[in-house]
Amino acid sequence: MVGAHKLIAFVSNSAWSVYNFRLDVIRYLMAHGFQVMVLAPDDEYSGYLQESGCRFIPLNFNNKTENPVSDLAFYRQLKDLYRQHRPDFIFHYVAKPNIYGSLAAAAIGIPSVAVITGLGYPFAKRNWLYRVVKLLYKRALRKTREVWFLNNEDAKIFINEHIVNIEKVKVLPGEGVDTDYFSFPQRIAKKDSEPFTFIMSTRLLKSKGISLYADAARILIKKNYAVRFELIGFFEQHHPDSISQEDLDRWQKEGLIHYGGFAKDVRPFLQRADCFVFPSFYNEGVPRCLMEAASMEIPVITSNTRGCKEVVVNNITGFLCHPHDPFDLADKMERMINLPLEERSRLARNGRALVIKKFNIKHVIDEYIATLNDNWAE
Repeated sequence: MVGAHKLIAFVSNSAWSVYNFRLDVIRYLMAHGFQVMVLAPDDEYSGYLQESGCRFIPLNFNNKTENPVSDLAFYRQLKDLYRQHRPDFIFHYVAKPNIYGSLAAAAIGIPSVAVITGLGYPFAKRNWLYRVVKLLYKRALRKTREVWFLNNEDAKIFINEHIVNIEKVKVLPGEGVDTDYFSFPQRIAKKDSEPFTFIMSTRLLKSKGISLYADAARILIKKNYAVRFELIGFFEQHHPDSISQEDLDRWQKEGLIHYGGFAKDVRPFLQRADCFVFPSFYNEGVPRCLMEAASMEIPVITSNTRGCKEVVVNNITGFLCHPHDPFDLADKMERMINLPLEERSRLARNGRALVIKKFNIKHVIDEYIATLNDNWAE
């Protein structure tokens, strides 16, 4: 492989995200002779990355701050680290690493790729912050070798807004999922006394649709359905879009939501579920939670929005619901409850087949290798 034994850097907003979304790519690169260095804020997943064979460099930055002084300090921090460690190629993820990392890499003369994993909070509001982020992206992305997106609509926005030239754009099939790891053995027949179980697994942000999930649960409970509504995920402290602890406590007291906390391994939770629900109106790339659930042969209900609708074919692998509409969500959930078991199983099988065909991690690894080979073949 061209360029083996080179040092590849992955730069993101958390060690958790690198471990959960990119570890398969990293392991493949290391198995083929590359060295890998991860730069991210330190968290409990830093050690897991090191155990996997990565070099880990902790970063000091807050991805949510709007302070230009701290952003300048982040740029200088990255520039110093790139000069010190001299990676041969860098992959940046999420807004601030994409912007300030791309600029820092260019200043040192290191080739890089910016991976736009979703448009996120600034693009949803279209306020002054959006205008600033757009301007910064436009300047930074001029410096990159390529700009990767996870769905066509995000790429189209960046092209139409003249943030990036189409010649640099590549659209990946999400960030991929290991369909062997997320596979489902033969389901054990449920007892008649066991309730139908929905599950939602996500970061606990308002725009992921958690309150819609709770409202839909209330609607179905009032119709006297014996249904369980599970939620797993973690709070993002200080995030402006985070749900409140008070809301979560209230939903639990009402008996609407059974909150299971954060799960390092979601598979045992998914195995017990009859349907996965994700009514997000966040600017998603391609949500990994949907790929994992579908790969585990669980029918899915999600919003008919950018990123989400990439994973679900309506009435074929699951149902698409209207965004911001708890009544339509409840209607789709009621339909799922009342489907014959064989029909739900058909949706589930179709969902796994779609993920294997479109979102298998092997397709994503091929894109990384092609870009690295092209870089050193020049």
